[in-house]
Formats: sequence, C-alpha cells, structure tokens
Amino acid sequence: MSILQISNLKKYYGNGETAVKALDGVSFSVEEGEFVAVVGTSGSGKSTLLHMMGGLDRPTEGKVSVSGVDIFAMKDDALTIFRRRKIGFIFQSYNLVPVLNVYENVTLPIGLDGNQVDKAYLDDIIKTLGLESKLYSLPNQLSGGQQQRVAIARALAAKPAIILADEPTGNLDSRTGMDVMGLLKMTGEKFRQTIVMITHNEEMAQMADRIIRIEDGRIVGGGNV
Repeated sequence: MSILQISNLKKYYGNGETAVKALDGVSFSVEEGEFVAVVGTSGSGKSTLLHMMGGLDRPTEGKVSVSGVDIFAMKDDALTIFRRRKIGFIFQSYNLVPVLNVYENVTLPIGLDGNQVDKAYLDDIIKTLGLESKLYSLPNQLSGGQQQRVAIARALAAKPAIILADEPTGNLDSRTGMDVMGLLKMTGEKFRQTIVMITHNEEMAQMADRIIRIEDGRIVGGGNV
C-alpha cells in the first residue's frame, strides 16, 4: 500500500522565461515500510522535494498525500499538527536542542503533542541504537555519530507514518556514516518504518530498497507511480 504519493509536483521561482523550475512535474509513490533514497547532485531539486514531502514548503502545483491525506489541502495550523504527528525528520545538522539531554531531545515531539511516552517502545529504540549510557548527556557531550543516532531515535519515537532524512550522513566521516546508515536501515526494518532519504552519496544510497534519481527538477530513474 502506498503511504506517500507525489503527483505532478512543481515548484517554480519567478515568472515567465526567467522562472527557475526547482521541481518540474515530479511523480512517484512510496510503499509502506519501504526505504527509498532520492539521489541527485547539488541543485537537482532533491532538497526542495524533501521540503515539499514534509509540508515545510508549499508547491506551485501538484499534490503530496501522506497516509491518504492531501497535506496541502490543509491550512497552516492543521498542517503543522499533522506534520508533527505523521512525519519524522532527520537532518544533516542533527537539530538537537542544546540545553536538553538525550532523553529529553528524543521525547520532545511526543511532549509537544501532549501524548504519553510508550516506555517499552522507547526503551527498545534506545537499546537498538546503543544510547542507554547517554540518556542524560547533553548534545555537546556526544560525538557526531552519537548525535545523529539521537536524531534517529527522536524521529522514530513518535511513531510517524514516514521518516524523511536529509543528507543524514553529510556531517560524518565515511566510517561513521556507514555505521549510521546501517542503524537507520536496521531500525527501519525492525520498527517497520517507511523512510525516504535525500543524498548525493551513491554508496549510502545503495543501502536503500530503491533509488530514485532526480536531475534538473525531474525524475530520471526509479520513480514508479
């Protein structure tokens, strides 16, 4: 079953002949539990695509459906709530709150939504990612790889419909990056999580179930609808 559907997605900046077509008619779908890598060079449109999939920016034209819901049919406030509940983000820069410890960072989205933490599920995530001894450490006391593992735990903890990962190994050395990719793939499979990862790294992309290639705002490979 398709959990994410992208239909004729366009994002233009400017008008007429000088318009920049960041996305120019992108369509594809992602199945529940699938791990998809979107690969493209800098300026290909992959980051714009991630922002659209996550409801962080609105398209010029087209639809994005998550769990059957057209996210751009919502008003901004409703979209913010939907995004917090249904979409998990893993950023290249980790985006951890520096004054919160690991446990507080991981459970922050759950608390913002006024929900109770599923202790058994969270303990399983923490153990799987090897963070048991770091729960009360602040982000600046962690290595880059450890911070990215915290970001993965935070994305998983709220049980989102889909996780969007934006160059999740971009700030890591190659060995740590491969370790983090292995953990991302393993946790995705273990917790039956759908993951779409944006990357320019072909080696990292090979670990995904499917690779979608994007060039000049268009899908050039792997984008079955």
